[in-house]
Amino acid sequence: MGTLMRTGTLTNYFKVAQQLDFDPQPLLRKLGLTKEMLADPECLIPGSASVTLLKESARLTQCPTFGLRVAERWQLSDLGVISVLLTHQSTLRDAVGTLIQYRHLLNEFLVIRMEDVGRKVIVREELVADEAGTSIQSTELVLGSLSRLCSTLMGTTWHPLSVHFTHDPPADLRLHRRVFGGKLEFASSFNGMICRAADMDFPNPIADPVMARHAQRLLEGLPGANEPSIVLEVRKAIYLLLPLGRATIEQVAQGLGMNVRTLQRQLDSAGMVFSDMVNGVRRDLVIHYMDNKSYTLARIAESLGYSAYGSFVRWFAAQFDMTPTRWQSLRQQKEHGRSPIRIHS
Repeated sequence: MGTLMRTGTLTNYFKVAQQLDFDPQPLLRKLGLTKEMLADPECLIPGSASVTLLKESARLTQCPTFGLRVAERWQLSDLGVISVLLTHQSTLRDAVGTLIQYRHLLNEFLVIRMEDVGRKVIVREELVADEAGTSIQSTELVLGSLSRLCSTLMGTTWHPLSVHFTHDPPADLRLHRRVFGGKLEFASSFNGMICRAADMDFPNPIADPVMARHAQRLLEGLPGANEPSIVLEVRKAIYLLLPLGRATIEQVAQGLGMNVRTLQRQLDSAGMVFSDMVNGVRRDLVIHYMDNKSYTLARIAESLGYSAYGSFVRWFAAQFDMTPTRWQSLRQQKEHGRSPIRIHS
């Protein structure tokens, strides 16, 4: 079945479909989904199905902001039991940290990283789907829901310094401004938000430690609560660390709270090799990046962790039997209907 996600972020899908006068039933049947599944925030569905659902819904309705429209209606209670634990965290930083800790219970292909840079905090978000690349709709749904979480806990005082998207901007930005506020940066090097550290550490006036402990005990009693897949967790870490040039086994092990030897032993037990995993993530990402016309080849090389452009070109040629410039040339020919692009797996 691949990676799974709970449907808590999709509970408002039908309200948006109705607003756009769209009947999603044929699409749901095709994907093996039902209205009852999406209405139950605790229901588990394949992550690839959710990606396709949003992507196809946006295409069929000709609404480029379909995913963000779903996020705009999102409420903290849509997360089920974990919403109680989040509500009663001492600060927004603690709440996001808790979301990171239990994200595998919500969405197995979601990865979030919080990083302090001076007086700012960078919250990076990435989706590691079963197939190469995820859609703009899924990215904006998750980032919009994260923004809604922050505004729910902080109220009108929540104002991120900037919100970042790796994709290009839509023609109409009114919805983005309404959901996110702050400065919007498209064709960025990451998906996420930059916030004031002081905002992240502002005390939560309704925090209740007793309720938080009660909710945590309930969560830890759920199946799989303490057993995230090591392979998936490593792959998520590589997705986030690769653009930073830090996708080494040492950095990944540190981020997962273990030593290198323990991580290698667990990967060996799963039949995986760390270097092969890095290469697999690079292959997934490079196809996604090459399809983004806003990315120069130099920027793609940097985003894949290459400090030397020549090293990127050699790697690309070894993977796809052509240079990056040749790939781009063939893509342009394809767009003009002259020649197909064939990527060898």
